[in-house]
Amino acid sequence: MASSRLFSIFNRKATKGKFVPEFNYYLFSFVTWIPAVIFFNGNVGELCRINGPSMYPYLNTTYDEDLKKDLCWVSKWNPTRTLERGMLVSFQSPNNPERLAIKRVIAIEGDIVHTRAPCPLPTVQVPVNHVWVEGDNRDRSRDSNTYGPLPKSLIQGKLTYILWPWKSSGPIHWRQFKGKTRVIRGRRQDAPNWD
Repeated sequence: MASSRLFSIFNRKATKGKFVPEFNYYLFSFVTWIPAVIFFNGNVGELCRINGPSMYPYLNTTYDEDLKKDLCWVSKWNPTRTLERGMLVSFQSPNNPERLAIKRVIAIEGDIVHTRAPCPLPTVQVPVNHVWVEGDNRDRSRDSNTYGPLPKSLIQGKLTYILWPWKSSGPIHWRQFKGKTRVIRGRRQDAPNWD
């Protein structure tokens, strides 16, 4: 019964001769925006839902209480330019390249980091074109202590705003971050060069 009503709507549209041109117009209008959206998401910015406990308590503040996830804006405009300690970055996970990870930059080129388990070395000097990233929840984070210094080429964006939940929405104040990892600041000129 419902299918006959549906077909009758199409038959009426077809008899008037407007269904096909209108459908083609809307389809063409929709399809022409696809490249623009892909370009925008790949080069300008995108929305990112934060999953997992690695950035708790700064992101996903209610991770232990409910299943709500934070929604953040990721700026992809020159993501590796002017990286500083404390910034939140998104990158392709070295363990699973299909997965996007979000961590905090702890050290930049030339810095010496006092590592923690499971890293086999007590200290690591961050090489040229690499950064050291860690999650805020040290007990539940796979980070540079697992896979070593992160190449800058894997970084896809910087988190700049928290959009949801409303109580924590606003710009991300990464300059106020005081990390627990001991870092001795160095100079880029002193960093080892891994080619």
